[in-house]
Amino acid sequence: MTDPLAQVIALMNPRAIYSKVISGAGSWAVRYSKFGQPSFCTMLEGECVLAVDGQPPLALIAGDFVLMPATPGFTLSSFSPAVPVFMDPMKAARDATEIRHGKRDGPPDVRMLGGYFDFDSPDAGLLVSLLPSLLHMRGVERMTQLVQLVRNESVEQKPARDLILERLVEVLLVEALRSAPCESAPPGLLRAMGDPRLAAALRQIHGNPAHPWTVEDLAAVAALSRSAFFARFSKAVGIPPMEYLISWRMAVAKNLLGRDGLDIAEVAGRVGYSSASTFSTAFARHVGQAPGRFSRVRRAHPRAASGTRLRIPSPAAFSGTP
Repeated sequence: MTDPLAQVIALMNPRAIYSKVISGAGSWAVRYSKFGQPSFCTMLEGECVLAVDGQPPLALIAGDFVLMPATPGFTLSSFSPAVPVFMDPMKAARDATEIRHGKRDGPPDVRMLGGYFDFDSPDAGLLVSLLPSLLHMRGVERMTQLVQLVRNESVEQKPARDLILERLVEVLLVEALRSAPCESAPPGLLRAMGDPRLAAALRQIHGNPAHPWTVEDLAAVAALSRSAFFARFSKAVGIPPMEYLISWRMAVAKNLLGRDGLDIAEVAGRVGYSSASTFSTAFARHVGQAPGRFSRVRRAHPRAASGTRLRIPSPAAFSGTP
C-alpha cells in the first residue's frame, strides 16, 4: 500500500550534517535567527525553555524530542531570566564538540543533543510546507535512541559513515512524524493522514499520480460528496485537492528530471500528461522554467535547481465549495 508520508520524506532526500552536545548552567539564554534548515534536539538531562517565533514557549524536560523541518528563529534559555546572547548557527556548527551556556565551571544543569541536517531535493520548500513547523514529543524512547545513534555515528570516522547517517536521519524523520499526534497538527499532510477518508484519497494520488484524477473521483475514494470532500481536504491539507495533485506531480517530475536516461516525454507520461508539450507548459508555469533547462541544471549542479515553495493559505479561504 502506498504511504504518502514515506514518499514525501524519500523525495526530500535528507542528509545528515552535524550534531553535538549543548549544556547550560545557572542563568542563561541564547538567540538563534531563522535558520531555514531542519533541526532537532533531544533532552538528555535537566530542563530548559524553548521559545520559537510565532509559537508559545515550551518547557523541555529530559527525554523530550523537538523537530523543526524549516527552523525559524528561536530562543533557548534557563528558567531564570537572562539577556539572550546571539548565536550564529553556522559558527556553532564549527565550534567545539560541546557548546556550554551560562556558568562555565561546575556540572551543567541541563544537557541536550542538538543538530541539523539538509534536504537534498529541488522541491524541499514545497515538501516542508506539508509538514508541521514544530514537533514536540515527550516519552518516546525510540526517538532518544535514534538521536543517540546519529550522535555516535557522527563523531566516529568509520567506513560508510555518511551513508549510515543519511539512513538514520531518514528513519528519525519518519519516526518523529508518525509519533506526532495528527489531530492537533496544523494544516498539511500529517493532519490529513490522520483522517481515514482523506488518507484513502491521498494514497491514490501518491500511488498513481499519472491517473486523470478529478475531484469527483477522489471524493468517491473518500466516500464523501464532492463538496464535502473539497471542503474537508482543503481545510486539512491547506490547499484544494487539484492544487495538491498538480504540486505532487511536479515534485515527482523534478525528481525524475534529475535522473539520467529519462527524456521529457517519459517524465510527462509518468506524471499524467499526454504529451511532452502539454507537460512542458504546465511545468514552466508551475516551476518558472522549462523542464529541459531544469533537467540540465539539476544534472550539472544537483543542489542548484531551486524548488518552488507551496503557499499554504488560511484554511478559512476554503470554507466553501469550488
